[in-house]
Amino acid sequence: MNKNTVLAWATGIMVIMGIIIMGLAVYRYDDVAGWGFAAVAVGFFANAWVFNALKGRM
Repeated sequence: MNKNTVLAWATGIMVIMGIIIMGLAVYRYDDVAGWGFAAVAVGFFANAWVFNALKGRM
């Protein structure tokens, strides 16, 4: 695997984990903890965006 393939896999995994964590925030934790889970999910999506932007530049 080259660097672009690794970044593509990392992007996919981060998006999947972000969706799972966002689902936990919406459906499992209705109180204040849900806001924390949602913030973490947004961070996962931001990391995935950065990994996707790095593909082809490294």
